[in-house]
Amino acid sequence: MEGSWLSLLPPVIAILMVVLTRRVLLSLGAGIVAAALLLTSFSPVGTLQELWMSFSGVFWEYGSDGEPGALNLWNIFIMLFLLILGVITAFINISGGARAFGEWAMKRVKTRAGAQLVTACLGVVIFIDDYFNSLAVGQVARPITDRHRVSRAKLAYLIDSTAAPVCVVSPVSSWGAYIIAVIGGILATHSITEYTAFSAFIQMVPMNLYVWAALGIVFIVALRGVDFGQMRVHENRAIETGEVYDKNKDIPGELKNDLPTSSHGTVGDLIWPIIALVVGTVASMMYTGAQAYQDETGQAATLLQMFEYTDVAKSLVWGALVGLAVAIILFIRQVNRSNKIGGSEFVLGLTEGVKSMLPAIYILVFAWMIVGLIDSLGTGVYLAGLVEQSNLPIGWLPVLLFLVAGIMAFSTGTSWGSFGILLPIAGQIAATTDVSLLLPALAAVLAGAVFGDHCSPISDTTILSSTGAGSNHIDHVTTQIPYAVTGAVIASAGYILLGFSGNTWLALGLVIVLLALFAVIMGRNPEKARVVSAEEGLEK
Repeated sequence: MEGSWLSLLPPVIAILMVVLTRRVLLSLGAGIVAAALLLTSFSPVGTLQELWMSFSGVFWEYGSDGEPGALNLWNIFIMLFLLILGVITAFINISGGARAFGEWAMKRVKTRAGAQLVTACLGVVIFIDDYFNSLAVGQVARPITDRHRVSRAKLAYLIDSTAAPVCVVSPVSSWGAYIIAVIGGILATHSITEYTAFSAFIQMVPMNLYVWAALGIVFIVALRGVDFGQMRVHENRAIETGEVYDKNKDIPGELKNDLPTSSHGTVGDLIWPIIALVVGTVASMMYTGAQAYQDETGQAATLLQMFEYTDVAKSLVWGALVGLAVAIILFIRQVNRSNKIGGSEFVLGLTEGVKSMLPAIYILVFAWMIVGLIDSLGTGVYLAGLVEQSNLPIGWLPVLLFLVAGIMAFSTGTSWGSFGILLPIAGQIAATTDVSLLLPALAAVLAGAVFGDHCSPISDTTILSSTGAGSNHIDHVTTQIPYAVTGAVIASAGYILLGFSGNTWLALGLVIVLLALFAVIMGRNPEKARVVSAEEGLEK
């Protein structure tokens, strides 16, 4: 059953159940069981063994002999990072930093459009890694958007739709370094010497049409108050009632209990832990990358090589520990200032911070399980094979690869996995048919994988964007999909033109024109962009 159409059933079951039941863990569990049944030919005992191997594989790496080996440090570090971030958030709230920052921002960011633009700009600026982007931007932007009654679903969309799109076109990022390394292998395999892997990546940036469509839609939505689909429901509720999320739903990353808050908190009580987190993470990424490169080659690493060899997960934990240390120091300062803050509040901050991140960790564990099982079933390989077997005219290759990469990332929940499978196949097809389409074909794969990742409820980036924004996960998925699909339609038109004309700038120009038409057709909603007074914001 591996590598056949049956391999599509587990992700389809999980995604359909998510849409129908709105229960993430139940839906992922159904997909996991379906995948295990297929892998073991419906053997009850074999299925139970496969489920155990899948679950334990989240924490342990297994060798080819099936014996457990080393700890799966990537997954463990990501979970530790989430837990530490939850504790940092709790201490920032207890120290009064979140409230002080919200009041400070309210005086300077006067409109809902301004709050959304600040979030979008932060998402563009923090381009080192999508995990880090999703969680760090949420911590900074949430007090501003909450005060301006921007729904958490909208915040999650703004975070998610600026995280991966910026990372995938930035050479100085964990994504960029990985992609450049893959491109280098493709060029060497096909003896292409007219450009280096780095110059090829730079030339592909304007060809990544979904990125520019997605970012364009983000800024149009922020500026013009464009809301449609389920997003309109969430935004209307936030404006009319001040409830930025449905309190009856599970909200990962949201503190469950009201914590005592110091009245002496300042903006610095929020800003300094976040700055320490950013600096600590970036410095750690450079250090781990430089060490790994030196261990492998014996030479000093360049900046690009540092990001190519970096250990993202370990760096996130180190950066989080630096941010936590600063948050604790500021907490201790508040102990000396306020009689409401003491040792019991320190313990409360630890426990509530950890508890706030547990829902996100549960979802991540299930998502990692189903992604691993789907990989064993060969879902991605099956979809990639469909591309190789197609006999469409070569001009259709970019848009075909874009759509297949989108379906693959949507089904498997991983854009990086889609890169690893489809980029070499795209390179092979282009090199043997029309080498002038090599870079457009590779760019289309990158763009399609980001699109599929945006729509997939089992994507870890989607999960972390929900967590960073404090949004219900399914609310985030259902509200983002219409915007992502709109961007994909615009990008598809551009890829058709790119495939048949070979002109990058003509295709990018078409994307810009279609974005302008989108802005005009959707119009402007003055109510969504209106000023929310300080009194209204504080009422909530």
